[in-house]
Amino acid sequence: MRIEHGIFYRIDWVMIVLYLVLVFFGWFNIYSAVYDEQYTSMFDFSQRNGKQLIWIVAALILAIVTLAIDPKFFSQFTWLFYGGMLILMLVVIFLGREVSGARSWLHFGQVSIQPAEFAKMATALIIAKKLSKIDLNINKSRTWLQLCSLAFLPAILILLQRDMGSALIFLAFLMVFYRFGMSGYVLIGLIGILVIGILSLLIDKFILIGILFFLAFLFFLFSHKTVRRLLIILLILLVSVGYMFSVDYAVNRILKPYQRERINVLIGKTSDPQGAGYNVNQSLIAIGSGQILGKGYLNGTQTKYHFVPEQSTDFIFCTVGEEWGFTGSLVLIVLYIGLFVRIILIAERQRAKFSRVYGYCVASILFFHFAINIGMTLGLMPVIGIPLPFLSYGGSSLWAFTILLFIFIRQDSYRSELV
Repeated sequence: MRIEHGIFYRIDWVMIVLYLVLVFFGWFNIYSAVYDEQYTSMFDFSQRNGKQLIWIVAALILAIVTLAIDPKFFSQFTWLFYGGMLILMLVVIFLGREVSGARSWLHFGQVSIQPAEFAKMATALIIAKKLSKIDLNINKSRTWLQLCSLAFLPAILILLQRDMGSALIFLAFLMVFYRFGMSGYVLIGLIGILVIGILSLLIDKFILIGILFFLAFLFFLFSHKTVRRLLIILLILLVSVGYMFSVDYAVNRILKPYQRERINVLIGKTSDPQGAGYNVNQSLIAIGSGQILGKGYLNGTQTKYHFVPEQSTDFIFCTVGEEWGFTGSLVLIVLYIGLFVRIILIAERQRAKFSRVYGYCVASILFFHFAINIGMTLGLMPVIGIPLPFLSYGGSSLWAFTILLFIFIRQDSYRSELV
């Protein structure tokens, strides 16, 4: 260990500066989103901006503690983190409190914790541990099954908590699998699944079946005509048809009415600006009204009069768009992209494969949150209730993202010693 150098020796200050800028920019915008003329102090701890400051101070303490821990600790006790988090999420299913339709919170007095946020960090560690094995072939069926089980078991437990948004984030690990050897055919298959799922909700099922049969015929016509190839094509076709009907059944029989309406509004099947589409409609108005330079800090009418629900949490980007305009929104997006690129560049210079894989896990998780959250506010993604990293109000998400990032910063500071 390099105890004599201190915990800040050789850490990447670029990542830390980007982190601090995003966190405090988020705090300023939370203050604007919840601004009340009766509570004008930014340090009023009875308001969300004051509470967020407490979360920020706690997050900075967690960051320092993380930097003080031996980096080998995180790779040696991955199963402990992962197993403990699974147990905690099982506890949530039975003892958690329901908030906004999801039973995903544990309450300890005045403090509420959402274990699903920390599960992403634990899963990133276990995936990095698994993929760091030198002789691992990710395309072997056994290895692929193990990786998918590790990545998506927490997602299944989160679905049981009725928190679909947090569960979907675990798809980010597919990007990591692809980077470390997963076949491109898997990604093509996933895109096909997405397309078939959307089309099954938009057009008549028998028309879609006809299209699938026609595409299967064309593929067989221009491929090697063997019995094995024909059987594979028929199997894919049957699975596709079965999946098509299962999507229709899930959306119309399993999902709650408001979730079904949100999906229908997103894909353009229905229009409901005063109902399921209200949040997105108000969000677009807020962002569009900011124009190029914005209305100015604390001057956003949509923000000030709370026309957009959840504006300090899931829709915090609306405040940025309205008060800081296109220019401010672009600067924020550039800051995020700078952070993602920095993480990937640093991941590539790691000698230890565990650190390299973990770096890609961090980048993928943060990117999924960023892309889906901003996509929600722009009407490009369904409203599934996930925070914008480092900006949205909330202690659990801020603490989880902080620990997730600073574990990687700590790993990088030891890049020449870890192998």
